[in-house]
This record gives sequence, structure tokens and C-alpha cells, in this order.
Amino acid sequence: MENQIGAFEDGGGPYQSLPANDDIIAVGSSSDDAHRLNQLGYKQELSRSLSAISNFSVTFSIISVITGLTTTFNYGLTYGGPMTMIWGWPIVGGFTLIVGLSMAEICSAYPTSGGLYFWSAKLCGNDWGPLASWLTGWFNIVGQWAVTTSIDFSLAQLIQVIILLSTGGKNGGGYEASKYVVIGIHGGILLLHAIINSLPITWLSLFGQLAALWNLVGVFVLMILIPTVAKEKASAKFVFTFFNTDNGDGINSKVYIFVLGLLMSQYTLTGYDASAHMTEETKSADKNGPKGIISAIGISVIVGWGYLLGITFAVTNIPYLLSENNDAGGYAIAEVFYLAFKNRYGNGIGGIICLGVVAVAIFFCGMSSITSNSRMAYAFSRDGAMPLSSVWHKVNKHEVPLNAVWLSAIIAFCMALTSLGSIVAFQAMVSIATIGLYIAYALPIFFRVTLARKSFTPGPFNLGRYGVLVGWIAVLWVATISVLFSLPVSYPITDQTLNYTPVAVGGLLILTVASWIFSARHWFKGPITNIDDVL
Repeated sequence: MENQIGAFEDGGGPYQSLPANDDIIAVGSSSDDAHRLNQLGYKQELSRSLSAISNFSVTFSIISVITGLTTTFNYGLTYGGPMTMIWGWPIVGGFTLIVGLSMAEICSAYPTSGGLYFWSAKLCGNDWGPLASWLTGWFNIVGQWAVTTSIDFSLAQLIQVIILLSTGGKNGGGYEASKYVVIGIHGGILLLHAIINSLPITWLSLFGQLAALWNLVGVFVLMILIPTVAKEKASAKFVFTFFNTDNGDGINSKVYIFVLGLLMSQYTLTGYDASAHMTEETKSADKNGPKGIISAIGISVIVGWGYLLGITFAVTNIPYLLSENNDAGGYAIAEVFYLAFKNRYGNGIGGIICLGVVAVAIFFCGMSSITSNSRMAYAFSRDGAMPLSSVWHKVNKHEVPLNAVWLSAIIAFCMALTSLGSIVAFQAMVSIATIGLYIAYALPIFFRVTLARKSFTPGPFNLGRYGVLVGWIAVLWVATISVLFSLPVSYPITDQTLNYTPVAVGGLLILTVASWIFSARHWFKGPITNIDDVL
């Protein structure tokens, strides 16, 4: 019969507003997971074949400490150096785990592919649900696209450095690819990622587990191998206490430098909402989705710290590593790998092979990011929030949202095209990958500790009486980093040195709110059920 108790107004047609409670059961639900999904308003369309390990693997390979720490190593060395990296990592890791715990609790209550935006809608209820869902969803999906753009562009840059070192290095007349070649490599990587993500989920599960294993083993191999091979090693005092204030950017305050350096750690520890977006394909999703979030963060924090320690023990000359005149053209960690083998064996081939290990890890990271992106696009369009929604939420015979996969790859490529015009514009767009995404993380947590403080019904995984306290700490941490990472990173401030993060994030906020006011508020009612026959 027709649903009369929707959380939002009836959307009309074959779709209806989601139930206001979880007591409605769909006809024909067979498994507990499908039954729970029906209660939340959706029929099972995706293939539910992922185990807890598979769910964890996707998220762990997206966080990918090798990817994040390798590609931002220059930033860490510049702003504080060893002390900021070694001590900033566990600080950021601890607060990130708190954010993850709050997200895991909500994920357990609402295990759907929509993830964050669905949570916001359910937690805010009739009056504010549609607006909360709209804001959270757009920050989430744009943040995810920015993450994919950043990951694959970083891989393209690393491949360029590998080619440079393989052809003699910068000082030996090696080949330096132009920005057009780099963007071409970036496009080729995205093409491969889209093709892989077009395969059935069983294949993606296999690739995801391989990616997690590669990241885990790769971290331990590199953290042991590089400092062992390096003839010149840093002292423990240098690794744990040296604070680099020579950033060349006119910043002298140690506190200021330290907080700027935290961005390296926070940029790395993102993307763990992937476990939530994969819940409609995960068995026992209300338990394994939260486990995926927490375990991926926890293990990443531990192995990431080991990776930082190992590589930093091979750092002996920060100014040279950051100089654009070294063999790697200023790519600090590539120069560390290259010099470790060159000084020991007379050539840097071993270092180039190690960079290849990193490149494969980054490739897997980008592959998993597209997987998460496509599931978010599938869910968001299923609820009519995206232009041409009917196209993006279609699934093929293998139960894969194929159109959403290719959409995610194409948008990531278009976002990277800004690098051809201005690297400043590109960095502004990519800045949404950290702050924009974390705002999407914080919104449902904020709603859970405010509007839904008394009405929230937890799932199998819950924080009990500590849920509200942990939630408030998570919200305050996101608010803090949003301010810190919007601060200028260079003085004097010019159009080339301005931190465009607040401009990019603020621009996204203005566009999202404006589209709501002038259009979406008239037709977007939040998540809508796609179950025709509801008892």
C-alpha cells in the first residue's frame, strides 16, 4: 500500500519518500542485509559479495599511507621537518580515529551506499533533512572527485620523476616531461582505473585485497630497506627533535610552522568513508562497515608512523632534498631513495625500483578511489540529486554502476586540466580533497550530537554513553583543521602565494547553497525509496 508516514513529502511516481521509522519491511527480502536495506527504503541492486576483509581492503588502499606520505613528503620537510612529521602524525592519527569512531557508529545504524548524505537526512528529520542531505552529499562527492584527481595526478608526476631518473636524472640530462605529457599520463591512468572498475565486484574485491596487501608489505619493505641501504643516516636526535624553520616562505613562528606541517598527515588520513559507500555490497554491513572504517584508520596510523620513521632516518640534507637542482628535480623522497642506492652501489637503480613499488601502491589507491566515487554517485543519483540522475544510477548485468564509474573518471580528468593553466588553480581545486571532504564527515556527526542527540537509534556497533562526547571532539577537530589549513602558507601574500583553500571551499559552499535556494528546495526531498511495494 502507499506509504503514508514518509520522513519527507511524497516524491510521486514510482519513488516514495523514505520511511520515518525502520519498521517497514519490503516484500521478498531474504537475507538480513537485504531486509535492513529494505527497511531503510532501498531494494538490493548491487551484488552483495564483499567480506569484512574486502571492505577493509578498499578503504585501507584509499588511505594508502605510501601514497599520502610519499606525495606530501616535500610539504612535511618544508614545514617543520622531522619533528612535525614524526610527532604530528600520531596527533592527527588520534583525532582522525575519533572522527572515524563517530562515523562508524552512524554507519552501523544506516548501512547504505549513500553514506554521509543519507545519514544527515535521517538524523535531521522532516524539517532540515533535505537541506542537510543536499549540503553533505555535494561536499562529499566533490571532495571525492578531488581526492581521485589528486591521487592520479600525483601518480602521473611520480612516473615523470621515475622517467627522469631512469634517463640520467636532472643533472645528467634526463628527460623532463612537459605539463602536457603529465596530463596525458594522468588521463591514461584514469582510463585504466575506469576499465578495472567496470569489472564485476568479485574482481574488484580481488584487486582490493591485493592492493591492501601491496600497501602493507610495501610499507614494511621500504621502511626497513631505505635506511638500511643508506650509507649516511640521520641520528635519532635529528629524527625526533630537529625542527626545520628554514621554509623560505617568510614564516618564522614555530607554532605556525608546526600546524601547517600537520596537513601532510591529515591529507593522508582521508577517504575512509569508502567503507560506508561499499556497505550495500558488504555482508553483515551494519557490523563490517564500521569495522572497515576503524581498522583501516588504526592500521594506517601504525604502519604510517613506521614508514615515516624509516624514511626520515635516511634524510640528512633537507635543503638539498628540496632543491629543484637535485637529480629528482626537487621531489624529495624520490631523491632519498635514489641517493640511498647510488651512494651504496654506484647507481640508483634500486631506488628507482623502490619508487616503482610506491607507484603501484598509488595506482591501487586511485583504483579504489574510483570505486568509492562511483558508489557515492550511484547512490546520490538514485535519490535524484544529480543532473541526469537516471543515467548515473543504472547498473549493468554484473550489478556494477558502470555509468557512475566513467563519470567519476571523466570529472577527475577535467579537474586536473586546471594544472595546464595555473598550478595555483589546480592546488585550490585539490584543496577540497581534505577540507571539503572533512566538512562532509563532520556534518552528520554534528547532527547526531545536536538534533538527533536523543532520537538516534544506534546499530550493532555503538559508542554507548560516550557517543556524544566522541562526536563533539570529532566536530571540534574538523572545525580546527578547517581554520588551520586555510591560513596563508607564505609571506608576503600575493596571487601566487595565497592559500586558495577557503576560496575553493567557500565557492563550493556558495554554489551548493545557491542551487538549493534557487532550485533544489522545490524538488529535492532527500533520500527517496525505490521500493514499489511496501507493506
